[in-house]
Amino acid sequence: MRFFITGTAGFIGFHVAKRLTDAGHAVCGVDGMTTYYDVALKRRRHAMLLQSPHFAAHELMLEDMAGLTRVYEQFGPDVIIHLAAQAGVRYSLENPRAYVDSNLIGTFNVLELARAKPPKHLLLASTSSVYGANTKMPFAESDRTDHPLTLYAATKKSTEAMAHSYAHLWTIPTTAFRFFTVYGPWGRPDMALFKFTKGILENQPIEIYNNGDMIRDFTYIDDLAKAIVLLSEAVPQIGTPTDDAIDLGMSPAAPFRVVNIGNSQPVQLLDYVDAIEKALGKKAIRKYLPMQPGDVPATFADCRLLERLTGFKPSTPITVGVEKFVRWYRDYHNV
Repeated sequence: MRFFITGTAGFIGFHVAKRLTDAGHAVCGVDGMTTYYDVALKRRRHAMLLQSPHFAAHELMLEDMAGLTRVYEQFGPDVIIHLAAQAGVRYSLENPRAYVDSNLIGTFNVLELARAKPPKHLLLASTSSVYGANTKMPFAESDRTDHPLTLYAATKKSTEAMAHSYAHLWTIPTTAFRFFTVYGPWGRPDMALFKFTKGILENQPIEIYNNGDMIRDFTYIDDLAKAIVLLSEAVPQIGTPTDDAIDLGMSPAAPFRVVNIGNSQPVQLLDYVDAIEKALGKKAIRKYLPMQPGDVPATFADCRLLERLTGFKPSTPITVGVEKFVRWYRDYHNV
């Protein structure tokens, strides 16, 4: 198969592309190498992917429609996996325009590619942040997502709506998947695991929000990448949900489906910190702070639909995933 993937120098895109190329699939990767975080880390990820003869890299911004069209048409993919985005809940408070440019305009350009030359399947990344102020747990695909708490969440909800309209108008089989707190080796430096590990090793205080009274459905990166690859084979069709009682992410008006990808085993934030301390063999200096704007106290994924569609359910415990990350971190930074 031929996969056109945006964001292949990013955390998730790198792992998905590597899984596909390791399996012998051809991957055309596009990444803008934005400076939101360390570009050297992004280039290291691409350098690893380029060791495979099945991977080709193109440095392009999503807003560059002419460049995207040229690369897309030359490659002629079977599947699009759209992972590039301006990520980060907190950064959306500082630089909201970056989210509009990347997440809205960039996704619109990807949808236009799919409209002009439809793939067999279009998959795109969303986030558990779209559940916003919801309090019913676990979050299910059929839950209302009308109350986003940040612009990041609002742009991701908007990309789902845009993709649904294209799926309906142009009969493009589309799956949007919602991530739940992804972590693991080659992760983003702005995420909690990276920050906590760095702080503990450098004897710096780590900031723990809401005084640690938070629950997260931490999802290990290998589980997430496997789920995405398996979902690429589960192509939605109009009016054919897998089961009326479970496949509530299926649209009644388009070949469009929403799927949660989470570990379905929520963990207290302080237990997560304990796991990091154990993996490092060192205690943290803990600085407890109030809840930040836009944050939510808990996330918890209902992943019955994912399991129904793929036969797979993420299950890596944090003790295993955190230890693997710490080993990678020590090696990468020579600590």
